[in-house]
Amino acid sequence: MMCLACVLTGFGGSQARAAVAPPGAPAAEPARIKVNGVTLSYVEQGSGPTLLLIHGGLGDYSTWQPQMEPFAKSFRVIAYSRRYAYPNTNPAPPPNYSLLTEIDDLAAFISALGLKEAHMVGQSVGAFIALGFTLRHPAMVKSLVLSEPPVYPLIRATKEGQLAYQDFLNTIWIPAGQSFREHDSQEAMRRLVNGISGANRFDSMPTAARAVLMRSARAMEAHCLSPEPFPDLAADDLRHLRVPALVVTGEKTIRIHKLVNAELARLIPNAQSITVPNAGHGSPRENAAAFNNAALNFLTRAP
Repeated sequence: MMCLACVLTGFGGSQARAAVAPPGAPAAEPARIKVNGVTLSYVEQGSGPTLLLIHGGLGDYSTWQPQMEPFAKSFRVIAYSRRYAYPNTNPAPPPNYSLLTEIDDLAAFISALGLKEAHMVGQSVGAFIALGFTLRHPAMVKSLVLSEPPVYPLIRATKEGQLAYQDFLNTIWIPAGQSFREHDSQEAMRRLVNGISGANRFDSMPTAARAVLMRSARAMEAHCLSPEPFPDLAADDLRHLRVPALVVTGEKTIRIHKLVNAELARLIPNAQSITVPNAGHGSPRENAAAFNNAALNFLTRAP
């Protein structure tokens, strides 16, 4: 799923602890830590309660650059690159890879860092991972900011939801997967970006920005070719969730994400909802000021 990455920074030492940058300072070079047979790169900044940032499909730890400094004024902020995201160079996905694999990675990452609890902010599949982890380990999560997690099974019981899901599969997901199978990763990424962010978006990007985007092709290929790309999160489990949650929707996002977010807001008890103006699926980057303001207001007030 989409969150266009910014210019990416370097790669740190093996299994090093990320240097803690003081509030207002640039994020340190990424450290690396091994969990579940893979290496994850991460940076941290600030001090206070821990806040984990979990990026979407076309991102990595540096995608959160607009959030690191503002959030580090109140939190110890940790942003990591998921197993197939830049700059990680992990082995090829196993045949049974799915987003559930990444929930296990997050659990192992938290354990390796010795964390007892954390606030979590996730975008797209990162929000799915944060939500899935919270359903398994609610006592370890203080609050959740969920920016358009692709929990598509939640909406398929209605005619409108099923139609939106089929349209997404037929016009975006299946064609992108076919391009990956044909080893045409650029065409696959073009289909994904144009389908979710707007026609001709991919080709209108500056060459350097498109090159950065293509560094996420491996992660998106793993997701597109997964035998279970969109696992189900049980509606009944969501109804019993007691962790404070903020559901974030981009004003210009595509229909399927609006439907999913509306269902999440209905199911999760006392969930708050906000719409980020002038933004699509990647609202943390597309309108960082509005996203940061809403997220920080929620996080600093969460019980």
